Amino acid sequence: MSDGSSYQQFSGSKVRGNVSRLARNENFVLGAILVVLVVMFTVTTRGVILRPGNVRNFATQASVTGLATVGQAFVILTGGIDLSVGGTAAMALCLGAALMTTTPGYLGPIGAGPAVLIMLLVGAGFGAVNGLVVTRLRVSPLITTLATWHIALGLASHFAALSTGKPVIILELPKVLAVMRQGGIGGVSVAAVVFIAVFIIGYFILNHTSFGKSVYAVGGSEASAWLSGIKPRNIKFWVYLVSGLFTAIAGLLQMTRVLAASTQLMGALELDTIAAVVVGGVSLFGGGGNLIGVLMGVLIIGVANNGMNLMGLNAWLQNMVKGGTIFAVVAIDARRRNRSGG
Repeated sequence: MSDGSSYQQFSGSKVRGNVSRLARNENFVLGAILVVLVVMFTVTTRGVILRPGNVRNFATQASVTGLATVGQAFVILTGGIDLSVGGTAAMALCLGAALMTTTPGYLGPIGAGPAVLIMLLVGAGFGAVNGLVVTRLRVSPLITTLATWHIALGLASHFAALSTGKPVIILELPKVLAVMRQGGIGGVSVAAVVFIAVFIIGYFILNHTSFGKSVYAVGGSEASAWLSGIKPRNIKFWVYLVSGLFTAIAGLLQMTRVLAASTQLMGALELDTIAAVVVGGVSLFGGGGNLIGVLMGVLIIGVANNGMNLMGLNAWLQNMVKGGTIFAVVAIDARRRNRSGG
């Protein structure tokens, strides 16, 4: 009898231990939150959120946001931040559209291939500017990327006006973009395929290369990283360049998704990327977090956005929800760091 009781106590203790370990696993908790959100919005939208057409639309939009979020994650892991992503994406897609549609003698029209290449180069160039100003001039990342956000949005309006005469929506884009929108692999959209590829590459870099280890080291302590032979300025420069490049790709995929270009198409991309990163468990102080958590953050923010849109919530209320989420997560992260003495 006592042996049976002891076995039951042992089994119960083991189960409680497993549950406790799962509860401390951030990725498991994020997965549970995602499931709860899906169930909640399934009920409130009467199943609309799970319809095949909406799921495909959600996957494409989440992939666009996810691309920029991977770049944002690289930056935040080093202790920086990139507020310019929305402006850079808008600038890249308006530039690309202008190159494909304006009359000869100014920018275009040129083929879709060269236009896309220029879009990506300009996006990477904006990221490089951010990196140089932050690392060489030692200007705060917040101020630097806020300034380039304004500059990029101004350029986006200028490029949009080149095609239409005033900064509105650019239409009549090359038909090859429609082919990209309709393409994919096994029903998976081009945007989702590109995001999956970029995510896998980003995960490999962060977890299996010396550059990835350097990113974490710089975010943990620049002084310690420097003493161990790492050059923090170089690492920071490259993560900002990567962020600019991935953001330009996101702009390209958004343009192919709607077959149009406008300064308004990317919405509050900077807010969504930061929200996805911090919700995914990456510390805004740098040095902590992983891309699996970031992926969960992208899905959580994507489901929340999609669900709120289907419910017809106002944009200002959606922004308040996302802003409040960022505030809460950052506060929790700061409290955790203070308790651990970090």
